[in-house]
Amino acid sequence: MLLIRSVKITDTHSPYNGQLKDILVENGQISQIADHIEAANAQVLEGKNWHISPGWVDMRVHAYDPGYEQKEDLRSACAAAAVGGFTDIAVLPNAKPALDSKDTLVYVKHRALGQVVNVHPIGAVTKSCEGKDFTEMIDLSHAGAVAFSDGSHPIYNTHILLKSLQYLQQVDRVLMNRPEDYDLTVFGQMNEGEVSTLLGMRGIPTIAEELMVMRDLKMLEYMGIKSETPLLHFSTISTATTVELIRAAKAKGYPVSCDVAAHQIAFDDSALLNFDTNYKVNPPFRAQSDIEAIWEGLADGTIDAVVSDHNPQDEESKNLEFDLAEFGIIGLETAFAVLNTHNTQLPLDQLVGKLTHQPRAILRLPSVTISEANVANFTIFNPDLEWIFKETRSKSKNSPFFGTQFKGKAVYVINQGMVEKCG
Repeated sequence: MLLIRSVKITDTHSPYNGQLKDILVENGQISQIADHIEAANAQVLEGKNWHISPGWVDMRVHAYDPGYEQKEDLRSACAAAAVGGFTDIAVLPNAKPALDSKDTLVYVKHRALGQVVNVHPIGAVTKSCEGKDFTEMIDLSHAGAVAFSDGSHPIYNTHILLKSLQYLQQVDRVLMNRPEDYDLTVFGQMNEGEVSTLLGMRGIPTIAEELMVMRDLKMLEYMGIKSETPLLHFSTISTATTVELIRAAKAKGYPVSCDVAAHQIAFDDSALLNFDTNYKVNPPFRAQSDIEAIWEGLADGTIDAVVSDHNPQDEESKNLEFDLAEFGIIGLETAFAVLNTHNTQLPLDQLVGKLTHQPRAILRLPSVTISEANVANFTIFNPDLEWIFKETRSKSKNSPFFGTQFKGKAVYVINQGMVEKCG
């Protein structure tokens, strides 16, 4: 039995949203919510300025297990996720072997048993994520894949994109695509612009993302589908034009959603002036005008979710000359803090919705709402707590945020009958 005292409920779907309440949990369920609760022999949690929301969901995590466990494994990813306040993570299929068979999906689900964090495998669209041959998506859906994607690889073949959308429509799963035209980004290292010219580095133009978004949206138009339930999801968008394209598509009723990586709002391309490979990400940090458009998209609902895009890379992959280093940063432990620290536009409950209700709806996960008789899947956090990011539970250390002071931090995660302190 667990008693959480005097906590502010931050949940737009809850009848108690914005209210200060005591919450009693018994056998993994909320048994009572009231102004004051007495419960003998209950474990009591209480703290200053604590808020509680449904457990946070990260839709985009590179776990690299199996195959690349020197970078990360599922247990270390879950540990980092818990510290960051996440009770659910969706792991991308870019492992070795890829998550393209029932066996690898079963491996992921079994490997994550006993964790406070639920792990949801994303099935590969093509075998080995190579973009050539279809996986058995319907079978993988029945085996537990919550969505389908080739992860870090865009779905480049238009025929495969069309057929995948048609298959997934039948099984009520979403196709997650990262929009990038490889022909325009080959050898690219950072955003194409004044800074890349100054540094003499090959740029990644914004049009490489925007052309693929246009293509994918045109495919939805060709299929003639209109629905409020997303069938196509754009992962880690980064440009102002992309935001506008998706906004227009939603206004027409197309079944589309999108997310942005938390780190995308923290830096523009000037961050790369010192050639620090910890700032090398894909999509790259763009211009300040793109960041402003992203905030507008978050505020008006064009952008549905925020992800960590947690992409651990070991020293051998990052501590290199800039053009040889791998893309990616770790982000599970800092995603909320980055979002909250830089936020100037969204009310807190709407901000938290980008980590809770919206990603759950996109992934077709069961709804979690703070109400009596519902499952106890919570994140307790203090939105005003100031702290410095000093250490990580990830196996990899590739983050530009070490030494950064943030505002806002998760305090506890509660899920599956377990209570775990965040750090």
